[in-house]
Amino acid sequence: MTHYDIYSIRNDFPILKSMVNGKPLVYLDNGASTQKPQLVIDAINHYYSSQNSNVHRGVHYLSQIATDAYEVTRRKLKAFINSKEEHEIILTKGTTDSINLVASSFGNAFINEGDEILISAMEHHSNIVPWQILCESKKANLKVIPINDAGELDMDAYSKLLNERVKIVSITYVSNTLGTINPIKDIIRLAHDQNIPVLVDAAQTIQHIPIDVQALDVDFLAFSGHKMYGPTGVGVLYGKEKWLNAMPPYQGGGDMIKDVSFEKTTYNDLPFKFEAGTPNIEAGVALAFAIDYINSIGLDKIAQYEHELLCYATDELLDINGLRIIGTAKEKSSVISFVIGDIHPYDIGVILDKLGIAVRTGHHCTQPLMARYGIPGTVRASIGLYNTKEDIDTLVKGVKKAVAMLS
Repeated sequence: MTHYDIYSIRNDFPILKSMVNGKPLVYLDNGASTQKPQLVIDAINHYYSSQNSNVHRGVHYLSQIATDAYEVTRRKLKAFINSKEEHEIILTKGTTDSINLVASSFGNAFINEGDEILISAMEHHSNIVPWQILCESKKANLKVIPINDAGELDMDAYSKLLNERVKIVSITYVSNTLGTINPIKDIIRLAHDQNIPVLVDAAQTIQHIPIDVQALDVDFLAFSGHKMYGPTGVGVLYGKEKWLNAMPPYQGGGDMIKDVSFEKTTYNDLPFKFEAGTPNIEAGVALAFAIDYINSIGLDKIAQYEHELLCYATDELLDINGLRIIGTAKEKSSVISFVIGDIHPYDIGVILDKLGIAVRTGHHCTQPLMARYGIPGTVRASIGLYNTKEDIDTLVKGVKKAVAMLS
């Protein structure tokens, strides 16, 4: 591949110089949250030092520059995912908030008794529970697309589940537990053949794989800032203008109104109709710098580098006696989940932490998926753009030590 200066990249992330339990930090929990480059940290400090004010409201200087800085992010997001219109970018608290917005607002407008909503067997709880709440309130039905043992969608079953009762498909692009990359373009095309809109959870995709919402023809796309090297507390909902205009507001309050009287309220135009109240301004401002950082390296380069590291990690881990990878799809992104015999994942995670290695253990907010495989949870190592082969070597050595201690 084209030169990828991993050690220069690592120098951009101050936390990677940390020591944990006397050992150099090996951070492999990027699926939960990524670390932040110095320019994102500096952007937050700069905002509070010289720009702090409320946005979209004031005529004074600070409010104007804060608003301008906040709206720069919306423009950069438009370019980053290639949305047709800037006002199709709604700034939210994160992926969970974005999905809840659609479930509540789209559901209020378009879901009725007896209707069906399609999700998959590999969904995160945040793409299950909001739809369950909606189905309970509307007396609708939640249908689940099955997966095979490798963790791949059963596309024949999906095709058969599509019918005139289905009002929306909501599905992950990349599984946070299995690493499976779903055939999103085919999923959308098949749904659109029956005029069914599709929401895509891109929380585990946006930092790994280039996304073009117009090329995908996706109706809704949700993702989080903190998983793409940006701050926590800010996320994105992309929605096609026709759907967003047809949906009622998700929350009421300041900024989402044009005119309020005790008799009637007139709602604001997009995107502000869905952005009630004071947002997480500093996070919104700093997210632009995370986008700049990713663009400075290039998502294509990142994807290639991470794929090579994923292949290396898979081969090295499979050399460990008794280790079984959960999720062996042909198309995978930067996640490896594994179990070893009857050793509880938590116990492995505790020993790895003593060695300075950060992984995630448990059900990863995918309990139905764990039930599908008949396991309580997994150890999950998730790769970011700053991880190295040395990180993987340290992980493998640590897992071997944990197995020796626990067997």
